Amino acid sequence: MNSINPIIQYPAFRKETPLIVRNLNDKEVIETTYRAHGGAIAQMILDRRTLKEIGFLAIASLKPGKEIEAHVDPMEEIYFILSGSGEMRVGGEARAVKPGDAVWIPTGDSHALYNDGDEDCIVLVVASPAW
Repeated sequence: MNSINPIIQYPAFRKETPLIVRNLNDKEVIETTYRAHGGAIAQMILDRRTLKEIGFLAIASLKPGKEIEAHVDPMEEIYFILSGSGEMRVGGEARAVKPGDAVWIPTGDSHALYNDGDEDCIVLVVASPAW
């Protein structure tokens, strides 16, 4: 006879740092607003002021017809498309992107995003230093 224990036991959590929750309307986020690589308006949601292992989590808004110009970063990144559409270029390849797509950008690869749609392209960007 199989007996299943309905109680799930989780490891004890260590409370070393406070729980941090950021909202796009928080002062800490709004104060970081900048133009990203010539095209998008971006904000740092979480960055090295808070994070220990990850470089940053940012959100960027790219207007129709605008481009995050080709650039190279010293860290690995992921672009996650929340809304809108575009053409993503990484290295020598280009591909259409849409909501739900995650694009891996290796450290040192040139990359760009062009909004070829008729609405803002909203992108979450996660970056991590190369260890």
